[in-house]
Amino acid sequence: MKTTTLHDLYIDELKDLYSAETQLVQALPKMAETASSSELQEAFENHLEQTKNHVHRIEAIVSEINASAKGKKCMGMEGLIKEGKEVMHEDMDEQVMDAALIGAAQRVEHYEIAGYGSARTHAQTLGYTQAAQLLQQTLDEEKEADRKLTEIAESQVNEFAK
Repeated sequence: MKTTTLHDLYIDELKDLYSAETQLVQALPKMAETASSSELQEAFENHLEQTKNHVHRIEAIVSEINASAKGKKCMGMEGLIKEGKEVMHEDMDEQVMDAALIGAAQRVEHYEIAGYGSARTHAQTLGYTQAAQLLQQTLDEEKEADRKLTEIAESQVNEFAK
């Protein structure tokens, strides 16, 4: 189906974000299991719960506009997760692995921040005030996850990996 309006694009973005988040729900437990830092493990586990909420938010948003969140595969997230899996299979010291996991996770967060920022702006333009607020809430959580990963890296992981 041809995308001819901002509304069409908005729905496509929501489907892409839904796919990205559902893929991440599958990937985060393995990242937590691979991490040796208890603080990093906890950050991944906490973000897993947030990510499950992000999935539910998208479902609620698309339900309000009589659309479906399913039907698209986010190739960007698939690639980022594949890169993360490759990192986890490399032979590294535990502390270096933690630093590598943080880098992989931050690439994911930055990708999500870009996606949610665009979707939120489109929701605002289309007059979907409640959806824009929900998307902003998720955007704020993604930014906070990125900030937390930076804090973990700078406060301990990078020093131990050095």
